[in-house]
Amino acid sequence: MAKKIKSLRPKLVAVTHVPTNSGLVQPVGSIGQLCRESDVLYLVDACQSVGQLPVDVTQIHCDFLTATCRKFLRGPRGTGFLYVSNKALSANLAPLFIDLHGASWESADTFQPIRSALRFENWEFPYALILGATEANRYALNVGIENIAKRNDELCGTLRSQLTQLPGVRLLDEGNRLSSIITLFSDRKSADELKAALAAEHINTSISTHGAAILDYDRKGMFTAAIRISPHYFNTEDEINMLVDTLKRILE
Repeated sequence: MAKKIKSLRPKLVAVTHVPTNSGLVQPVGSIGQLCRESDVLYLVDACQSVGQLPVDVTQIHCDFLTATCRKFLRGPRGTGFLYVSNKALSANLAPLFIDLHGASWESADTFQPIRSALRFENWEFPYALILGATEANRYALNVGIENIAKRNDELCGTLRSQLTQLPGVRLLDEGNRLSSIITLFSDRKSADELKAALAAEHINTSISTHGAAILDYDRKGMFTAAIRISPHYFNTEDEINMLVDTLKRILE
């Protein structure tokens, strides 16, 4: 990546911290250091990592960080947030579409963005949802992000080790560090069949389609859909065991 940055001289490097499948946690801090050394703008998509892992923009060295509130942060759908660095603000960067909430109209052909990151906001706001997102943030901070990450690591470690023992099951997870996203493929049941059978037992999972991760799934020779299991800190060991026992019964 360092060689590509030096040879291609990109305007922006964009990285997904935790992809929607495969459990991977990208080394966003190391990538950020490369971008800083080459003076390249750096954008991190933290959609899947905020709420399950510690996320510190000062360690990531990013200029922009985006996240939704509806996933591991457990906030309302339709809310999210954007972090913008002082470097990006001092460069006078502004969004493609800006309104009078984010800028002042100076003359017929000029405008002046608000000095802060407010320039990236719009006038129309879903205030009720924002209040819900605020409470979700407070809740996670009260529990403690480090505590959440430690608990998730324990639960997922237990679950992954048990899932590998099931007949006809293949875990698609990879990486030196894994997140609280477990992607499972079965050669005995389709993802749709597994999801429906688990839902009948009141076990919530989701489906990760080939179209959502074409490059990754093609490389792994997986051309259909997989089940995505996302344990979180509020889950119990009994629930983990119930999931495994249910899957075993379905697959036998």
